[in-house]
Amino acid sequence: MSDQSKPNFLWICTDQQRFDTIRGLGNEHINTPNLDRLLGEGVSFDRTYCQSPVCTPSRASFLTGRYPRTTRTTRNGNDHFPDDEILVPHILSENGYTCGLIGKLHLSAADGRTEVLPKLHGYDMVKWSHGPRDGWGDDNAYQAWLRSQGVSWETDYHGKNGGIRPEHHQTTWCANEAIDFMDRHADRPWMLSINIFDPHHPFDPPEEYKKKYPAEDMPLPKWKEGELDNKPLIQRQDYEHGGQSGLGPSCKSLSDREKQEYVSDFYAMVDLIDAQVGRMIDHLDATGMRDNTIIVFHSDHGEMLGDHGLILKGGHFYEELVHVPLIVSCPARLMTEVRSHALVELVDLAPTILDLAGIGVPFTMQGQSLADILRGKADPDKHKPSVYCEYYDALPAAHKGVFATMYFDGRYKLVVFHGQEIGEFYDHETDPDEFDNRWEDPSCKALKCELILANFAQSVATVDPVQIVGNF
Repeated sequence: MSDQSKPNFLWICTDQQRFDTIRGLGNEHINTPNLDRLLGEGVSFDRTYCQSPVCTPSRASFLTGRYPRTTRTTRNGNDHFPDDEILVPHILSENGYTCGLIGKLHLSAADGRTEVLPKLHGYDMVKWSHGPRDGWGDDNAYQAWLRSQGVSWETDYHGKNGGIRPEHHQTTWCANEAIDFMDRHADRPWMLSINIFDPHHPFDPPEEYKKKYPAEDMPLPKWKEGELDNKPLIQRQDYEHGGQSGLGPSCKSLSDREKQEYVSDFYAMVDLIDAQVGRMIDHLDATGMRDNTIIVFHSDHGEMLGDHGLILKGGHFYEELVHVPLIVSCPARLMTEVRSHALVELVDLAPTILDLAGIGVPFTMQGQSLADILRGKADPDKHKPSVYCEYYDALPAAHKGVFATMYFDGRYKLVVFHGQEIGEFYDHETDPDEFDNRWEDPSCKALKCELILANFAQSVATVDPVQIVGNF
C-alpha cells in the first residue's frame, strides 16, 4: 500500500472552460452532477482568476507557481520552455511521488509541432495529446490509441455534425488512461495531471450529448447595443471580423439561433467532461483511494462564447475569459461544502499542492498556498487583496502588438493597454456584466489613477524572486 501520510493528487485541468458552466455554481441550463458532487465534497473557490487569458502563459504560471512574465513564457506556440523553470511534478518526484501526464501540456509548440517536454518536468509517465485531431502521427497518444481500437479519425469524426462518438472521444480516453494509471501506481504516492482538450473550439460534441441541449432552450449571450463604442479596437474588430482576428466567427454576422448553437455545443462538451470526471471519482471510491486522494479541478482560462459580441479568446479581460472554476476535494482530509469568496489566482495552485503534500514551498514561487483555507484553519473568504492577469502579444496570429495587464480588487477592474490611450474600467458593484466602460468618465479620474498605480505595483511585484535575492 502507498504511504498514507502523503496524499495522491488527481489534477484535472480542462481547456477554455468558463466559471459559469457548472450547475451547482448557478447555471440552471447545464447538467453537471459529478462536478456538483465535488462542490459538496470539497471547497469551491468562486473568485479564481487565471494569470493569462491564453493557454501557454496560463499553464506556465500554474505549473510553476510563478507569473507568466517571470517564467518568460508569455505566448502561445513558443519554440521551447526555459530549462531552468521547475514544474510542480518535478518537485513532487524528488519527494517520493510518481507523476503522470495525460493529454495536453502546451508549455511550448502548437499547430502540428510535437511538444518537447521541459527539462525539469518530473513526469514518469507521459501520454501526450495536444488536441484530438490528427497531425502529430503517433506522437499524439490519443490518435495512436484510436488506431489501436480500429477507429479512423478521417471517417469517424464528423466535425460540428456530431464530433466523434463518446466512447472514442479524447475526454473519455483521458479518463480511461487516468483509471489505468491509478491502478498501476496504487503502491506509492502519485500525482496525475489530466489535461482535457474540451471545451476548447471547434465546439464539436458527440451527437448524443448535443441533443441534451436544444439550441432554442439555451440563453443568448450578454450584449448591450453600442457597448463596444468606447472599448478597445480589438474588440470591435473581433465583433466585426471574427474572434481571434478572424479564426472564429463574427458575432455581428451570427443570428440569435446560431449564437445559441454555440452555447449548446459548449454545454454539451462540459456535460461529457462531467461524465468522465464522475468515472474517475467512482473508481477512486471503488478502490478505496478516495480518502487519500486530493482532487483539483479547474480550467486554464475561459471562453467569450458570444458575450460582448466576442467569441474564442485573446487580449480581452472580461469575466468570461479570466474567471475560472476551481474546486479542491478530499473529504477525509479537507473541508467540505465550503464556498470561498476570497480572491484567488491559479498561480496559487503550485504552492498549495506542495503544502498539502507536506513539502516545503520554494522561495521562487510567487503564489500563495490555499492549504489553510482547505484545512479549515483560515477564513475561507480572505486570501488576497487583488488578482492580476497579463497579456503580452500572446497569440502570434491574433491581436498583434497588444500588451495589456488587468488588476481587479473584487469591485473595480482596471485593464491597461500599454502604449495605447484606451483602457477599461468597470465597477462590479453597479455593472457586474461589464457593459459600461468608465475609462474616460471624468468622475472616475482620481480612482482610475489610484488603480493604475496599483496595477503598476502589482506588475513590479511579479519580478523574479531569484533576481531580488541575487542582488542582495
